[in-house]
Amino acid sequence: MNTDMTNEGLIGDLDHLVDQFLIAMPRMGDSRFEKSVTYLCEHNDEGALGIVINRPLGVSLGEVLNHMSIETTIEDLKVTDVFMGGPVETQRGFVLHKPGGNWDSGLALNGELQVTTSRDILEAIAIGEGPEQFLIALGYAGWGAGQLEAEMADNAWLNVKSDTDIVFATATENRWQSAADLIGVDLSRMSTETGHA
Repeated sequence: MNTDMTNEGLIGDLDHLVDQFLIAMPRMGDSRFEKSVTYLCEHNDEGALGIVINRPLGVSLGEVLNHMSIETTIEDLKVTDVFMGGPVETQRGFVLHKPGGNWDSGLALNGELQVTTSRDILEAIAIGEGPEQFLIALGYAGWGAGQLEAEMADNAWLNVKSDTDIVFATATENRWQSAADLIGVDLSRMSTETGHA
């Protein structure tokens, strides 16, 4: 959907990170991902693609719908946050939601989540006929072949199986620590400095 619309454990299985959260370590050197939680949609030999779920853009869904000439009378939708899904293709939209619906362009990620990129899902949401729970993001986080694995080996990220409660029901500002809580890590106790013994 273009807006213009024309460590399970600390390491985890690096070959199978789809449906995992990537949790930025406190020492993350890239400010675009500082204290971020990224839901990983794709991970294979060619690279990886994920959507950051805890970075509101300061743009509302009402503004996005208006830009796309989609009308809504649902007041809650008009003030719903849209998220910065990542620094790549920031005009491209993604809807992360529970499975269901016959959308033009959707990818089932597991039994609990699906990502859809077609306009029809926004049209349905706008009239109250879309998924009940969803997160809308512009842009995505992308890694080339071997790049994410290298970053994980450098301890830039923790990974853990995703949890839909964190995506849909946890306050945005709490998602980073809540994701780390899934593996018992207190991020406030971790140093932002790197060191070698």
